[in-house]
Amino acid sequence: MVRAGLTTERLVRAGADLADEVGFDQVTVSALARRFDVKVASLYSHLKNSQDLKTRIALLALEELADRAADALAGRSGKDALAAFADVYRDYARRHPGRYAAARHRLDPETAAASAGPRHAQLTRAILRGYDLAEPDQTHAVRLLGSVFHGYVSLETAGGFSHSAPDSQESWTRILDALDSLLRNWPTP
Repeated sequence: MVRAGLTTERLVRAGADLADEVGFDQVTVSALARRFDVKVASLYSHLKNSQDLKTRIALLALEELADRAADALAGRSGKDALAAFADVYRDYARRHPGRYAAARHRLDPETAAASAGPRHAQLTRAILRGYDLAEPDQTHAVRLLGSVFHGYVSLETAGGFSHSAPDSQESWTRILDALDSLLRNWPTP
């Protein structure tokens, strides 16, 4: 019999918390069962397996990130919107490293299409409207921003910038200035 109070949502949120504590790669149904002091089998009425758990954590993380980004962008445009959007990703990665890793988890095409992932692209495109980029340049810019934000955050959270001056915040600010300048002066082919 399943222990009272265990729901799929509660298990996924606990799995996301576990990911933040021990790393997304370490999250399994067995580890989650230990957290609730229940037998692994009792979780299978809520979760198919560890892959299902990881997919659900990824979906949660994508939703949380999209909600935060949408809130940060409200009423902003141009460089202000760009910086707010970038800061959401950076802050989320710092506060929720396991969830942030989960947001990068590969999803099958159908699950990805139904996730908050497309909202991320829409939010990025909303920022780019302030820079007057047409297609295909807008798609190139979406990819550039995603690459810069994820690359910087990944290196920073791994300690890659902690060994030299200037400090990471100063570099982050300068990078956002450079991105704003690039977007305002997008090169023509």
